Amino acid sequence: MKPNFSLRLRVFNLNCWGIPYLSKHRTDRVKRLGDFLNRESFDLALLEEVWSEQDFQYLRQKLLPAYPAAHYFRSGIIGSGLCVFSKHPIQEFTQHVFTLNGYPYMIHHGDWFCGKAVGLLVLHLGGLVFNAYVTHLHAEYNRQKDIYLAHRVAQAWELAQFIHHTSKKADVVLLCGDLNLHPKDLGCRLLKEWTGLHDAYLETRDFKGPEEGCTMVPENCYVNRQELEQFPLGIRIDYVLYKAVSGLYISCKTLRTTTGHEPHSGSPLSDHEALMATLCVRHSPPQHNPSPTHAERSPLISVLREAWTELDQGMAQGRWWATIAGYVIGLGLLLLTLLCALVAGGEIREVAVLLWTPSVGLVLGAGAFYLFHVQEAKGLCRARAELQHVLGRAREAQDLGSESQSALLLGQQEGDRAEEQ
Repeated sequence: MKPNFSLRLRVFNLNCWGIPYLSKHRTDRVKRLGDFLNRESFDLALLEEVWSEQDFQYLRQKLLPAYPAAHYFRSGIIGSGLCVFSKHPIQEFTQHVFTLNGYPYMIHHGDWFCGKAVGLLVLHLGGLVFNAYVTHLHAEYNRQKDIYLAHRVAQAWELAQFIHHTSKKADVVLLCGDLNLHPKDLGCRLLKEWTGLHDAYLETRDFKGPEEGCTMVPENCYVNRQELEQFPLGIRIDYVLYKAVSGLYISCKTLRTTTGHEPHSGSPLSDHEALMATLCVRHSPPQHNPSPTHAERSPLISVLREAWTELDQGMAQGRWWATIAGYVIGLGLLLLTLLCALVAGGEIREVAVLLWTPSVGLVLGAGAFYLFHVQEAKGLCRARAELQHVLGRAREAQDLGSESQSALLLGQQEGDRAEEQ
């Protein structure tokens, strides 16, 4: 690699809020999004909530001259909503669907039917391997009583693990998406600590957008202002995160977000604000990277403990619901047995027949409920076991580091005594 090597990458990210029949002015907004992307000509555009594959095909045709490479990540019943458009050839792509994604009986929320996932595409730019990830985590519907918190923490851990295991050959890692996490939320801290990703908003010296980098603001006419009553400035839940391997230095030169309206037409592209980052990758002289100190390991250990506790509580809750469902199944089977006995004996046959159908429905419904929450508990148990292992390794490394520092300090003290003598 040449000492003066430098590479610039312009990235666009937006949650498009493209729910067919429900999202306001969806067709018009998709059209204006295509016009905007053609005008700006980014290197990479990563989109979430493109729920209609017809919208993706429309954008693909419209953007084909400027973005010849594109991919739509399919999963779940409705789809993941994730898609990418690239000015550069896509070498590889894959995806990982999150194990846990809400509850099927919470139909009005709909996350379970979407198949939330993380998509990966690999680009080769300037002799470097770029791993670009796009994701969308489970929504937060009630911050005070968040019944999906354990699922979102599990998704953040799966996302971090997926990046950790698939980016080992990458020179540059980029993650964009709607994390549905505030910057100080547990899932966000867990993701950053385990992957080592840097937040473009916190790293850039040139930011233009809403105060505190918010990506859902009350000025946007599509935003439900009641949901932002606790946050008068808005909330920041959409991110551009990145890192580079040793020998390379990556920085965010500029970060722009829309401010409740699209710069050219004035109307919003979505209920979320778009993120537009200019990243610069350059050669960095090899530096000696000492082992993490006790102080550096402490935040990781702390957030791992916190995540483990949250997953443990979620697992206990899942098992509790499974137990309740088990009792209901037993009660339903007992009722069915009693009804069969009544019918066989010829007693109150009409009443028994009338109660037969709801009893069968009760058993089947409770059975589905039981199976789902057993699967939920096992999913949380798996994530908790992974966290437990990583936490144990981090503690061992911390203990070894403390012993090394103690031995070094002891050696220095003995050397000082010898000099005094």
